Amino acid sequence: MADLDGIIANKDKDYGIGIPVQKQSFFLKGLDHCDWGIKDRMSRIFNPETGRTVMLAFDHGYIMGPTSGLERLDLSIVPLIEYADSLMCTRGALRSVVPPVCNKPVCLRYSAGTSVLTELNNECILDIKDAIRLNASALAVMVSIGDTYEAKTIENLVLTADYGYTYGIPTMGVTAVGKQMTRDARYFATAARICAENGATFVKTYYTEQDFAKVINACPVPIVIAGGKKLPEKEALDLCYRAINEGAAGVDMGRNVFQSEKPVAMIRAVRGVVHEGLTTEQAFEMFNDLAD
Repeated sequence: MADLDGIIANKDKDYGIGIPVQKQSFFLKGLDHCDWGIKDRMSRIFNPETGRTVMLAFDHGYIMGPTSGLERLDLSIVPLIEYADSLMCTRGALRSVVPPVCNKPVCLRYSAGTSVLTELNNECILDIKDAIRLNASALAVMVSIGDTYEAKTIENLVLTADYGYTYGIPTMGVTAVGKQMTRDARYFATAARICAENGATFVKTYYTEQDFAKVINACPVPIVIAGGKKLPEKEALDLCYRAINEGAAGVDMGRNVFQSEKPVAMIRAVRGVVHEGLTTEQAFEMFNDLAD
C-alpha cells in the first residue's frame, strides 16, 4: 500500500529551493536536441569519457563476398569483438556469428544492393522491424554523392532517418566513393554535409591528406573515418592519429585490423590512439610489444 505520509507536506521535504537546475549538454556535437533514445544509443557507440569510438567493421561481405580475412568470421572477428566499442556488420553476420552475450552495440548495415560483380550503389534498405528485433544501436546507410544512384541513396538515407527519429535509433551516413570521384576535402566535405543535412546522426567518411579539418568543421554532426584498404600497420596507426587530432570522433576500421598479421595487437593499438591519446610512434611500439 502506498505510504500516505510520504506525500504529506512536512518540514523534512527537500525541494532544493534556491539551487538552479543543472543544464545538461550532450557530449557529442550537434546532438543536443535529439531524442533521449538516440542519445542513449549514441552513448553506447561512443565512449562518453573520451567522446570517441573504435568501431570494428566487417560488413564487407554484403558486396564483396568472402573478403580476404573474412572467410571465417567466427575465427577472424569473434576474438576481436571484446576490444571494439561497436560492431558494424550485416544482419546475416550478426545472427550467424556474433555472440549475443558480447553486449556490444551494433551499427547495422541497413542498406543492401548491387555487388562488385555489377555496377555498385543501386541499393535498397531493410525492414525497420528487423533492425528493432536485432536491437540495433545505429543504422548504416551508404550514400553515393555525385554518382548515378545519388538520388536513390539519398532517398534511402532520408527514409532511414525518418525511421530512426520514430524509434530512437541513430542513422550513420556512409559516404561512398566511385572510381571517377575525386577523393579530396572538397568532395568529402560536400558528401558529409549532405548526409547530415538529410538526417544522418553521424557520418562515416574518409580521411584526406589535405584540409581534413575543413571536412570536420563543415559537418554539424560527429564524423568517424573509414580505414579503407589495408596499409602497413604503422601507416594505419598514423592515419588514425592524424584523423583524431584533426577532429574525427573515432574510426571504423576493418581491413586494417582483420587483415593484419596480428589483429588483436592492431585493434588494441588503435584503441590506444583513439582513447588514450597515443602518438603514432607510441601506438606502433604498443603494437610490436603485443605482437611478440
